[in-house]
Amino acid sequence: MKIQDLKVFIVGTPPGEWGGRYFTFVKLTTDNGITGIGECYGAAFGPKPMVHMIEDVFQRYVQGINPFEVEKLWRKVYSSGYSQRPDPTLMGVLSGLEIALWDINGKALGKPVYELIGGKVHERLRSYTYIYPDPAKGQDSKIFWNPEQSAERAAHYAKMGFTAVKFDPAAPYSAFDPRQPSLESIDLCVKFCKLIRDAVGSKADLLFGTHGQFTASGAIRFAKKIEAYDPLWFEEPTPPEKPEEMALVARGTSIPIATGERLTTKYEFARVLECRAASILQMALGRVGGIMEAKKIAAMAEAHYAQIAPHLYAGPVEGAANIQFSCTLPNFLILESIETWGGFHGKLLKKPIRWEEGYVIPPTEPGLGIELNEEVALAHPYTGTGLHLEMTNEPVR
Repeated sequence: MKIQDLKVFIVGTPPGEWGGRYFTFVKLTTDNGITGIGECYGAAFGPKPMVHMIEDVFQRYVQGINPFEVEKLWRKVYSSGYSQRPDPTLMGVLSGLEIALWDINGKALGKPVYELIGGKVHERLRSYTYIYPDPAKGQDSKIFWNPEQSAERAAHYAKMGFTAVKFDPAAPYSAFDPRQPSLESIDLCVKFCKLIRDAVGSKADLLFGTHGQFTASGAIRFAKKIEAYDPLWFEEPTPPEKPEEMALVARGTSIPIATGERLTTKYEFARVLECRAASILQMALGRVGGIMEAKKIAAMAEAHYAQIAPHLYAGPVEGAANIQFSCTLPNFLILESIETWGGFHGKLLKKPIRWEEGYVIPPTEPGLGIELNEEVALAHPYTGTGLHLEMTNEPVR
């Protein structure tokens, strides 16, 4: 069995849907007709050059290979062009292709991917969601800075069965960060924590998100103001390039530090663990280097008593890979969902991901356990020029 063909889907998200402006799916086909789906998470380049990068890596390293030779492929791509360093775009390309290989391998053997990487430890996976607006009540994205509406939605999610909710009202993230938080921003975030804690009581954990906005001293000052509301984590309080600074925050607050959305490969996560910068790792499987690389990181984390909470601000294919990976982990903590995997995420799959009362149930079908609805994917092409996610390009005061 050899890999023969590649197809790339750049799928635009409809207005009011979440997960980024678009999703980048890859489909690999073998010479005996088995197909596998993967997803590349985000990039520093637009979708058109990203397609060319995916095609280039496929032609150089993937076409014609045995799909079970994942380790060999990983080393070749990681070293491409005499690089051998964590390049987030190259690793995003590799991640999507690697996930698709695992999907093929599972289908070829008639087994879910989790059976190939250690087997299930968990029969169901605790999940959380961001606090998203309710269109039925006329809410829009302004809810992200509205503590009263957010508290109302948090109570709704807790009633549905979610045992954790995430929110990030700490002002925009900027290309000119890190900075000191303003008193106005701190006051708003304290109000969010108070109202949401009052709304959910002890039924749900509070997951406080930031995006590397702050200096270490600013993050410590900020954290002390919200400690009283006992968040489960303080996410990415400082930028990702210097975990030594994030380690200062970890030592300066009682709130567990979580990070990893913007990190890639075992090498960057090793620095986080060595510095004791975070005790909760949030790798994005469509960027980190794929499923096997994530397993290696999880094993390193286990030896440091750190836990895993896979990140998801992407499409349902990365979400499906997260599920296969997570259910094999002794040190799994919680899985990010985009609400209950419905909406556009659900429409992109022929069979939706199973969510029940706050938990995701791993599928029993072979491979990733999903099938992409290609008709829906092709009906929603992304034609814009924006990136999957973008920062504010002006300083924030």
